[in-house]
Amino acid sequence: MSVISVKHLTKTFKIKEKKKGFSGSISAIFKPIYKEVKAVNDISFEVEEGEIIAFIGPNGAGKSTTIKMLTGILYPDSGEINVLGINPTRERKKLAYEIGTVFGQKEQLWMHLTAYDNFKFFGAIYDITEKETEKRIEELSKLFDLEKFINIPVRNLSLGQRIRCEIVASLIHKPKILFLDEPTIGLDPVVKESIRKLIKKMNKEYRTTIFLTSHDISDIEKLCKRVVIINDGKIVMDDSMSNLKYHYMDKKVIEVKLNTKVNFSNTKGINILKEKENRLRIEIDTKQTDLTTVLKLINPENIMDINISNIPLEEIIAQIYRKG
Repeated sequence: MSVISVKHLTKTFKIKEKKKGFSGSISAIFKPIYKEVKAVNDISFEVEEGEIIAFIGPNGAGKSTTIKMLTGILYPDSGEINVLGINPTRERKKLAYEIGTVFGQKEQLWMHLTAYDNFKFFGAIYDITEKETEKRIEELSKLFDLEKFINIPVRNLSLGQRIRCEIVASLIHKPKILFLDEPTIGLDPVVKESIRKLIKKMNKEYRTTIFLTSHDISDIEKLCKRVVIINDGKIVMDDSMSNLKYHYMDKKVIEVKLNTKVNFSNTKGINILKEKENRLRIEIDTKQTDLTTVLKLINPENIMDINISNIPLEEIIAQIYRKG
């Protein structure tokens, strides 16, 4: 069942153009010139209940504008949006009771209050009874392991602790969809992994649909089964993570330490990335030459050390951005 349905969504902004020179600045005050920029350009997609979907793209691609329209903050120029059967443009307040949002770079918690007092405050905002709020706080504090710092003012918490509290605050009213915008930004690798595990657990236990934007490839790879890539306001790819890897990971990188040099000049699909003394780093296009053929050319008897890896996911997504 679809919980988000977007059809032919478009949003255009008018941006004031700046002219060079003094005379240009004077005329710009009295007769400003505007140009239109399509931040979102006729996009359509659907999200199923319980999905964890990555909605990604470079800066200025249209991600934030799309999320703001899905949550009712911005109005679209044209197109249709349906979130949990609600039109965000017409019924933003009603939708607010059904969704949660976490922005990694923007605090929604009151910094001078304790985490516990913040949760009580959010319970009141969403018209939840005191008894139900207490029950929810207890349940979520155990799930997110907040007991040690729940009564400490938010301003005294570490970034990782604060992000956990931000997520809990967004879950107090049991939202059906959670919008996460860069939830692990600025966190160290250990805390990032902890946040990812909690997101997975939340999705599994509560069937919460997760709409994730992130520049961290590990977030996408470890959390999401589906990736929607947007660039210049248009969706350039909407596919499963497994298909993304299958269709784009047709290249392998071999790093090898050899006893003797090997000649690859007559072999198609091999690109020498680095060669220094007896160390070699090569890229293989497996559509032109299979891995077995390359290993035979190298000759196992000549190998002192070897490492074979896929092209990094960052590079694959960068290629898709460029094509888009």
